[in-house]
Order: sequence, then C-alpha cells, then structure tokens
Amino acid sequence: MQVSFSLGQLPDPDKMLSFICVVFLLSGHVCGISLRQYLNVRSRVIEQELEKQVGGNLNLTEEEKIVNDILMRWKNVELDESFKNPSFFNFSKHYFSYRDQIKNSKVYQIIRRMPKGAALHIHSTLMLSTDKLMALTYEKHLYACLADGELDLQFSRLPPQRPCSFKWILLSELRERSNNVTRFDSELRKYFTMVTNDERFYDKDINYTWKKFNKVCKTIQSLISYRPVREKFFLEALNEFYSDNIMYIEIRSGLSRLYELDGRVHNQTYWPYLMQRLANQFKKEHPDFIGIKLILTRSRLRSVNETLEAAREIKEYLPDIFAGFDLVGQEDIGKPLSDYVPTLLEAKKDMKFFFHGGETNWFGTSTDENLVDAILLGAKRIGHGYALIKHPDLMDAVKKKDIAVEVNVISNTVLSLVRDVRNHPLATYLATDMPIVISSDDPGMWDSDPLSHDFYVMFVGVASKKADLRTLKQLVINSIRYSELDNRGKRSMFKIFNKKWHCFIRSLITLHKS
Repeated sequence: MQVSFSLGQLPDPDKMLSFICVVFLLSGHVCGISLRQYLNVRSRVIEQELEKQVGGNLNLTEEEKIVNDILMRWKNVELDESFKNPSFFNFSKHYFSYRDQIKNSKVYQIIRRMPKGAALHIHSTLMLSTDKLMALTYEKHLYACLADGELDLQFSRLPPQRPCSFKWILLSELRERSNNVTRFDSELRKYFTMVTNDERFYDKDINYTWKKFNKVCKTIQSLISYRPVREKFFLEALNEFYSDNIMYIEIRSGLSRLYELDGRVHNQTYWPYLMQRLANQFKKEHPDFIGIKLILTRSRLRSVNETLEAAREIKEYLPDIFAGFDLVGQEDIGKPLSDYVPTLLEAKKDMKFFFHGGETNWFGTSTDENLVDAILLGAKRIGHGYALIKHPDLMDAVKKKDIAVEVNVISNTVLSLVRDVRNHPLATYLATDMPIVISSDDPGMWDSDPLSHDFYVMFVGVASKKADLRTLKQLVINSIRYSELDNRGKRSMFKIFNKKWHCFIRSLITLHKS
C-alpha cells in the first residue's frame, strides 16, 4: 500500500499515527518499521481501545487523578492475585460463594462510598434485604399456611378463609412452639431469599432457578400485600437505596391489590398513589433524594389490555411519577413481544416502553428476537439485553438510536445465564462505549447491596483491567442521562451529584492521607 500527501495536506502527528496504526493492522505485517515505530504503534492501538471504552474520553481533575491512583492500585492488587491463582478467582464462581467476601475488598469499599446516581431497573417487591423482610414477620396478626414446602401468609384478626392444605396458624405461635427462635427464623428465612450455601443449587438450569425465583416472589408478595406492612417495606427499601448512595430510582411494579386488616381490598391503582405519597414523605426527610418513577409491568404470560388502561389512568392523574410500561417474567417460556405488537403499536401513541429483551442464552429464537420488537416499538431503554451481542445490526441500532441497555450482572449470574462474569457480554458493551446503565434488578432476592455489589462485580470482574475511575463516573452520568426525569429534574440531579462527587473525592484523599 502506497500513501502520499502533498505538503499542504500533511495531517497532524496524532492523526498520522492513528492512520499508520490502521494501515499496519490491515496489512497484517510490519516489515520495514523500526522497533521504536512498532512500539509507538502498539501503544497507540491500546490507547485507542481505551479511548473507545465507556468513560474513555472523560478528563479527570488533579484530585480525581489522585483517587484514581488509589482505586487502581487496589484493583490491580486484586486482579494480579487472581491472575496468579486463577483457582481462587471469585468471579468465575457462583455469586453466592463469594458474596460475603466482597465487603473485605478495598475497591468495593471505595465504590460503596461513591455516589451512584440512579437505579433504573428495580422490581418493587424485591427491593428490600432479607433481614428487613424477616423483621416484618414479627408484625401482629400474621397468619401462616405452611405445607408441602410452600409458605402462604396473610394478616387477619381471625384465621383466613382462603384454602390451606394444612391450617392457618399465627406465625407468632409457630415461633413460640419451636422452642428455638433462632433455628425457626433460620428456616423461615429460606422462603424469602434465593441465597443458599448448597452448592448443588449453583449448577441448576435456568428453568429450575426461575421456578425457585417465582416461589420466593410469591411468598414475599403474600407478606407485603397488607397495606401497613407494604408502607414499612417501601420506606425501608428507600432507606437502603439511599444508604447505598443512590439518589433516584425507577421502579417496575405491577398493580398490587393491597388490603386492610378488616379484609377491605383497595383498587388496583391505589398502590401507585401510595408509592408517590411515601416517596414524597421520604424526600422531605432526605432533601438530596430526587425521588422515584413507576414503570408499570404486566406478566408476559397474560393479556395486557387492562394494565395498559390502568397505565393511562396513572399517567393522567400521576404524571410526575409515571414513566411507562414493560412486560416481565422469564422470557424463554413467556409470550414474545411479537404476540402483543398490534396492542403495543396502539399504546405506543401515548405510552413509553422500557421492555425486557434478550434475557437469554439462546440465539435465533423468539426470545432474543424480543430485541427486534423492543427497538421497532421505540423502547426508551432495554432491560438486560444479554443476547444483544449476537445481533450486530441491532447493536448498531441501539447505539445510533441511543437506547440505553440496563445491565444487571448479578441477576444474570444467579438466574443461570452466566457463571464466569468475564464472559458476560457487558465486557463488549463497555469496550465499545454502548449506551449502558448498571442496575441490580432484584437485590433483595440475593441479598446484595442495592447497587454497590453490581458496580463492584462489573468493575473488577467484567470491565477491562485498565478501566478506571472514568468508567465508574461515566456509568453514574449515564444513569442520570438515561433516566425519565425531565430536563429540569436532570439538571437538579446533576447539580446534587456534582456536589456529592466532589465530597466523595475529597473524603478519599483525606482518608488516604490519614
């Protein structure tokens, strides 16, 4: 290949070097260049890759550079040790096997202190830690139906009239009869979480883990359908997210029918009104908390017409809280989006969509083709997008249309999509600067932090070893940018975030000096 330039056309040195890099890479050989030229080209190729990563073009302040040096020193310590001893590399194992060790990581401790912006993919019934759920089982008037490995719960002054294959008994009586409350609660806890030390569970297939997931969901739902308990649940969840330095949450929720102790049942739109009231109450007590929005959901196994009508009502009467609509549930066995296209095309006229799509390992099936319909239907964001990497044209479309992909790394490991997170497609999404936000899906289900654990696993286990503070900061910026806040809300959130970020940087420098 011969290339010539006139004197008036000579490019600047950086562009010339980039051009040379491309020429050498395409030609497949490096004949005729010196060692110095070779090393310069090699260095520039690596630099260009880093610049194309998420956060690669961010410039750090001098103080941020100091913190970045601290962060990267600890990150390299962890990864170098794992590289030398791969059998002890936690991220190639099931999340439950190393979850309790994360708190000892210096990198995690930094991420835990970091302001994390927004959590944009969160399911309402699975927001709260198991410890706090267990505390709610000590509320008065809680009856339990425990039979055949199933636990059903209901608050009532008298034994519930609903069928029970054994009989309804006050949970407080069962505790007293156990003669060992600690052991009783340890066994009871298993109904409220997927976390287990039984390694046989770690290699179960996706249908098995989803069956367990749905079983736990059903038990939790039976506990928190009582209106006073749902209020406590929600406020406790907001507090856990706030304590994890999260400023704003977009919550996916169905139309929960809450009831009172006398048996009175509220209508299906009562829950969104209650969410708004509780969120406003929390904001008054925490002025730097921006708030919440609701993404109304419906199971992908059912008809959506009734839920869409409710969504229109909520949008009309609660415009400040309503964000849009989604279909949820295991994609592999649920109806594909294509089955709902006629209805969704009509709803698209007055509804924003935030569809789950491609939460699967399959390729060329109706499940990963949900990504096609999510894009064609104008989804503002796509939940999971795990299979997107197998569809290069769709990846291009997502990037060009600036559709954010909500990635939930820990959820994907627990629900049997990936074991070794180094193989997670997020690595490619990060390397190519895809529009990505990090979220946690159902942190209460696997007893992870609301967001810090997912950020940590992403940063150390998935992202490039060279990914640094810029990646973390850009992902937080993305969470604000791709939120459903209006421009005024985003400006307000960025203002608060910038203050919190500066305090975070200064506190780490001070801590390091001490």
